[in-house]
Amino acid sequence: MRVWKRRGAHRVRKSLDAKLKWRRPTLMSGAAFCGSSSLLSDAGCGGGSAKRSSMMPCRHDVLQLDCSPFAELAGFDRPDARKRLAATTKSGRMLQKSGSAELEKGAKVESQTFPGPLVLPHDDLNYDPDGPAQSFKSWLNEKHRNRVTPGRKTLYVAAVPEVDESVGFMRGWTRVRVDGAGGAPSNGLGKRKMVDGEENERKRAIAEDEEMQSPDVHDVVGYLQAFYHGMHVKQFPQRLRWVPWKEKGRAATKMNDIPRYVALQYGDRATRIRARPSPDGVFTAQLNLNDILDAAIAMLPADAYSILLLVDHDIYESEEDDFCCGRAYGGSRIAVVQSARYTPELDERDGIEYAHAWPMSHCKAYADALCGVEDVVPRPATVSQIRLSKTGPMRAAITATSALSSPPTTVEDLRALWLSRIARTASHELGHCLGMGHCVYYACNMQSTGGLREDARQPPYLCPVCEAKVGWAVACELQRGGEEDRKNWVMERGKALGEWCKKWHGVGMWEGLRAWLEARDKLVGIKALKW
Repeated sequence: MRVWKRRGAHRVRKSLDAKLKWRRPTLMSGAAFCGSSSLLSDAGCGGGSAKRSSMMPCRHDVLQLDCSPFAELAGFDRPDARKRLAATTKSGRMLQKSGSAELEKGAKVESQTFPGPLVLPHDDLNYDPDGPAQSFKSWLNEKHRNRVTPGRKTLYVAAVPEVDESVGFMRGWTRVRVDGAGGAPSNGLGKRKMVDGEENERKRAIAEDEEMQSPDVHDVVGYLQAFYHGMHVKQFPQRLRWVPWKEKGRAATKMNDIPRYVALQYGDRATRIRARPSPDGVFTAQLNLNDILDAAIAMLPADAYSILLLVDHDIYESEEDDFCCGRAYGGSRIAVVQSARYTPELDERDGIEYAHAWPMSHCKAYADALCGVEDVVPRPATVSQIRLSKTGPMRAAITATSALSSPPTTVEDLRALWLSRIARTASHELGHCLGMGHCVYYACNMQSTGGLREDARQPPYLCPVCEAKVGWAVACELQRGGEEDRKNWVMERGKALGEWCKKWHGVGMWEGLRAWLEARDKLVGIKALKW
């Protein structure tokens, strides 16, 4: 789940006050943060220094491949190498005994491909450091997990609903309000000032495409076909439509010129959807995601494993939420993801920094700068950190992505950036439908998220533990194969994702993921690390 709540302007440290934590359901729990207030000030890095430099781009020389120094202060205790390796097995035990020295050496090599969660100030693991770790064994034995079967194997993705002319005003709800977007402070984290007209080019590109459409459903389907390789991923055949909601012959009453209810129509049925003004004023109105998911339950096809609804409007879950980007009810096999909050048009307001989005988020100087906000003294880079930072899939991903122009300034690149954000959240929410909980073992697509900034810092790949779960669901449960088939599935999935990324050559996250996949293939041959 990607939900943002109002948490108040205070620092949360387990060592100071263990009560200042927000608990959520474990199977489909989500991250939360105060979207309308922040303590984090401008910080950044340049050329390996934690000191901000708008003139010198950061070289990302040394990588943060384990948790940041702030993790200890937050009270987060990452599972050690032995537990991480055991978490990938059906038995929950290591398949072969290894000494401590061998494990430590293997863990360092592994971190070049699968680094630990960063755990920076105001990340979700800062607020909820004691979240449970779901191993492959725990997932496999989960009683309420829905298994993929030949009769229920399709992931349906519904395109954004059309807007009926009778509620034509709802089209305006998808547009960023100039006063809402510009009136709030940016609170950027390490945000490099755009130079040489980059900012003007970006704004010009958006202005030239004033009605810039959110990513096409076919592109989202295409990515999910690669991400969940082997499962049937299809566009939901029915067209959805926003229409008025009428009760007892009368139209819904209005609140501040916003109707209290609208309706989501599918076929000859319609579900009432609550609407409210946007609390932060970025959009005119928001729609209630629980009502939208009620509609998803009603339209779930008989052959569906799950259904994902895409919406262009801003959404919220409960009254105290600022907004929510995505939500899944795994037991019910339903999910919803919005595109409104992911628009690049809001990046300046939200403090999204292109230069340190994934994979560059694992830059040590950048992490040190953010930890410094909480008075954490940075530790000098060790010989081992410097050595491990020079090679490996993470270095390959950073090298490939850093070579691109940053930030994107053309309409095509902005749309591709928008797609990458939606696709990553869509794959995350459908992971909950497969029964996967939030990952605490590694930096992973199944991590919880504490805000849009953390969202941009997280990877699109699955860690070894989570990939083992999906591999079992597809290769073993759906295709009725064995362990060797699951290993082959990992190879084929990597190829499918690589081919997808090549279609988006030269675009941010896709370029980084392509390089990461290729380097991972060379490093470990797509086989389990032997340590």
